[in-house]
Amino acid sequence: MPRSRFTGLIVIAVVLAVLPFLLPNNFYLDLAIRMLINACIVLGLNLLIGFAGQISLGHAGFVGIGAYATAVLTTHYGWSPLAAMLAGALGAGVLAALVARPIFKLKGHYLAMATLGLGNIISIIVRNEAALTGGPDGMPVPALALFSFELSGEKQWYWVVSGILLLSLWASLNLINSPFGRALRALHGSEVASQVVGVDVAKYKLAIFVLSAVFASLMGSVTAHYVGFVTPNVADFFHSIELVTMVVIGGMASIYGSVIGAVLLTALPQALAGFEGWETVAFGAILMFCMIFMPKGLVPTLAAKFGRR
Repeated sequence: MPRSRFTGLIVIAVVLAVLPFLLPNNFYLDLAIRMLINACIVLGLNLLIGFAGQISLGHAGFVGIGAYATAVLTTHYGWSPLAAMLAGALGAGVLAALVARPIFKLKGHYLAMATLGLGNIISIIVRNEAALTGGPDGMPVPALALFSFELSGEKQWYWVVSGILLLSLWASLNLINSPFGRALRALHGSEVASQVVGVDVAKYKLAIFVLSAVFASLMGSVTAHYVGFVTPNVADFFHSIELVTMVVIGGMASIYGSVIGAVLLTALPQALAGFEGWETVAFGAILMFCMIFMPKGLVPTLAAKFGRR
């Protein structure tokens, strides 16, 4: 791993270690946990969009699969939380593998519409299957218990989610610097050129789509256990757009940009709450400013400005 990337990981680890001692109350600790969960989801999505160049406007559907797999299997069928999480990840991975080949034969806005349709189908299913999912009202989720230890309280959850984020960052950094990651960047640049030099484009598109779906599903399960309740909003279109916006604002093809984008867009609605009805306008204005003056995203723009790659 390049030294600069390793340094960035160390800096994030130090910030995560110090942060809970600086936050004044559990409200901010809860907000920090939600930031870290979103950062993990966006990391996987950035591998798909930023590095492989494949758009997905229905990615929240995979988050919903993980959340509802955990909720339904633990509540109605008595599964252990870990087994339910793995089942949800497996289900998301299988679904992604089944739809990847036909979907990724499409290009441009056709691809965007196909992924949007997939996400909407998942959202409609969890809303309509009220006997299992509770319908629009949602359903409760049992606490996460592993090996007779039950996670409870924001501080315990903070350390667990921090560990997941650091592991995800380490794995993502190694992935993009591996032959697999170089193949992803190649097909982002030009699929035709990638095929000429021997890259199996269909194989790599399938693999990264499945990987990002599994990533999203696992974090959906974590979210469900942390909140203790799950609603169809976790799988809806607006959540998908929110995740894509985090990727774009932080910086596509930037691992650390994924974290920054997730942190900013998770905190921004809270910061704008004092605008009393104008928060949506302020939110949109900030996004427009970022897109006009920082089209490559926050982290790549600042890195270029200060002379770093």
